[in-house]
Amino acid sequence: MAEETPYVPRLAIGLVHYPVRDSKQKTVATNITNFDIHDIARAATVFGVEKYYIIHPMKEQLMFVDRVLDHWRTGQGSKFNPMRKTALGNVKAVESVEKAFEDWNVPEALTIATTARTEWAKHKYSFAELRNEMHVAKKPVFMLFGTGFGLTEDLIRSSSGVLESIRGAPPKDYRHLSVRSAVSICLDRVMGPW
Repeated sequence: MAEETPYVPRLAIGLVHYPVRDSKQKTVATNITNFDIHDIARAATVFGVEKYYIIHPMKEQLMFVDRVLDHWRTGQGSKFNPMRKTALGNVKAVESVEKAFEDWNVPEALTIATTARTEWAKHKYSFAELRNEMHVAKKPVFMLFGTGFGLTEDLIRSSSGVLESIRGAPPKDYRHLSVRSAVSICLDRVMGPW
């Protein structure tokens, strides 16, 4: 008897560089880093993410992403490291969160913000609850990750809900992960085969 193909939930992620907050809670745009392009793309590929959007309003920053992607998809990098080419296949740079939603075009998707500022949330999802929504209820999800000091209040309030924050080990409960690490942990918890 043939083995049944397991269900893979529909998931897109967005790395938001604008609108995000700085240390004084002002709305700013942060710079895109080469590490975030590569490392998050690799985690997204491991965990079956359909699309990874890098969101920034500045043309120069989007052009930087496109140059990196071109190098690894069609340039010398594609011959040097085919695994990297595979990982970067579903990455797209866009000008806004709205453009990312429009491009993915899954209107019924839950929009889940990641933040430590849960007081702004419509609904607070535990990892187990969101995993159930994705794997059992089969709801598609668009998950947003903020750079800088996190997503803005407006963006969090406009989301379907927020995902519980990643907690550090007691007694310190240190919570200052790189966004690359946070994305990997979140993807493993909601998409991992455990």
